[in-house]
Amino acid sequence: MMSNNLLKGKKGIIFGALNDMSIAWKVAERCVEEGATVSLSNTPLAIRMGTTEELAEKLNAKLIPADATKVEDLEQVFDEAMGAMGGKVDFMLHSIGMSPNVRKKRTYDDLDYHMLNQTLDISAISFHKMLQVAYKKDAFNEWGSVVALTYGAAQRTMYGYNDMADAKAMLESIARSFGYIYGRKRNVRINTVSQSPTVTTAGSGIKGFDSLMDFSDRMSPLGNATADECADYCITLFSDLTKKVTMQNLYHDGGYSSMGMSYRAMEQYIKSFEDIKDEHGNIILG
Repeated sequence: MMSNNLLKGKKGIIFGALNDMSIAWKVAERCVEEGATVSLSNTPLAIRMGTTEELAEKLNAKLIPADATKVEDLEQVFDEAMGAMGGKVDFMLHSIGMSPNVRKKRTYDDLDYHMLNQTLDISAISFHKMLQVAYKKDAFNEWGSVVALTYGAAQRTMYGYNDMADAKAMLESIARSFGYIYGRKRNVRINTVSQSPTVTTAGSGIKGFDSLMDFSDRMSPLGNATADECADYCITLFSDLTKKVTMQNLYHDGGYSSMGMSYRAMEQYIKSFEDIKDEHGNIILG
């Protein structure tokens, strides 16, 4: 990838890089390629389980272990990151999501409510906490940019996405609500990027994920957007080329969200009936 120095001299914090499959990992790499300095944060458990330390070394980035659901941990992240990078922050990525209900295979009509609270706390309220901490510390430079990663199940029901759909709907709402306040006060913009289903450690845990990916790929005129392509899009949002884009939920999905039925999906659908037709080509019912 050729660098255009789009983020020359900028500083940012990236939350949620677990391993080299993570979108946050690829975003961090691209930020540095484009001239930025970054600090990384993830939970102590994720740092032990994943390979974030390797990334930090490679990018010469400060790695700050933190639980994003704890305000005092987040305060430490901003203090340490600003200390390490020598000043205020220009951009931030929220790439955090986890549902204990999905992990424990609890269906949406049989949720454990303690686990639902955890899903919302980890996947959505953590975003509000980050923004509120940054706001109170005045941690962002003017015209800073914040991006959180989301998914189209926030608007349309996707089988198997479960309570994460509610978390993403909340995440997108926080971007709008805080986007107004932070925009008016400090010209900081806040957007969400609604990405295609992507092969990551988190994504692969969703029920029927392979079928979901295949279906959306057939349904999208440009095919699914990859993690690398998502990172490129995030770079444009962190750059000065998108200064007036704020409070938006931006679909990065190859066109999927605007489709109703594609030829490729229709073909596949028709094929699925081939084995249940009689000799006259009529579908055998029952």
